[in-house]
Amino acid sequence: MNQDYKINRYFFLAVILLFAGFLLYSLQSFFTAFLAAIMFYVLSKQPVEWLINKYRWRKSWAAILVIVVSFFIILLPISLMAAMLYKKALTVSQNTNALIEPLKQLDASLQQRFHFVLLSEKNLTGIQSFLADFISSILNQGLNLLSAISMMYFFLYFMIVNVNRMEAAIIFYLPFNRKKIELFGQELKSQTLSNAIGVPLIALVIGLFGFLAFSIIQFNEPGFWAVILGFSSIIPIVGTAVIWLPISIYLFSKGQIWQAVLIIAWGALLLSVLDNVVRFLLAKKMADVHPIVTVLGVIIGLQFFGITGLIFGPLIISYFIILLKIYYEDRMTNDDPTNDE
Repeated sequence: MNQDYKINRYFFLAVILLFAGFLLYSLQSFFTAFLAAIMFYVLSKQPVEWLINKYRWRKSWAAILVIVVSFFIILLPISLMAAMLYKKALTVSQNTNALIEPLKQLDASLQQRFHFVLLSEKNLTGIQSFLADFISSILNQGLNLLSAISMMYFFLYFMIVNVNRMEAAIIFYLPFNRKKIELFGQELKSQTLSNAIGVPLIALVIGLFGFLAFSIIQFNEPGFWAVILGFSSIIPIVGTAVIWLPISIYLFSKGQIWQAVLIIAWGALLLSVLDNVVRFLLAKKMADVHPIVTVLGVIIGLQFFGITGLIFGPLIISYFIILLKIYYEDRMTNDDPTNDE
């Protein structure tokens, strides 16, 4: 009888996993929206509970307030930047030579002055093909942005209306004791704050200082390049150098010496120091995310989620590490012969 019970239980578990896999596969297009909803829920939970408990707000009112505030403070600026990048990508997609021509001029200048060939025709063709594919991918993702935001707010509204019910269900169904679940909650909050606030805040600060530098030297489209510079700050180790170093080389090739020297000094000294200082201050206030997590998260995130993967990629790896930590501690606790729990 006991053997039959085990067989039935394993069969039932296999059916559950089969249904879970099917649902995950069917709803994979909404996975980004669901992650974003969880992120905003974690960030807004404390003020929502404060409004509900202290001022007796209805949960629906608190949910609407979070949606409005998040839109005007976070999503509206991001949407404006995305629209600017989308417009630029649309223009470049119609004429990829606009990006290739400066590279050709730079290569010709290096050949003339230093007899050094930087780019062959084969390399230029490969770069042009890569740019066309990359820009096409950006344009396709831009068309899905509105639906993803709508689904995110749909999820977020019902998460806030049912605040604390999701946590109660997790505590009830997960096979860990309450202390382990509370540890998961604390780690989840700190990792979410670090990835959802820390990463964009660093990019914003870097972008503002980059815009100032590009405006001083009167570089073409300083706003666009400041946004690109801010995004590049997410890349560990190399960081913003992937942007300001080629720009300085291009300025040198055009004979704009003092502008190139200013960009090099600005990037190598100010931006690098600023990046490290901001990261250090955020690490003291939030979770200190390891660079390997960031690198792997960005690679995985860009592959599966597009541009939003810059945040969600590291976040998923951080959540996975938290689950491993909880499982390890629970396993060690259960295997410890001196433990009486």
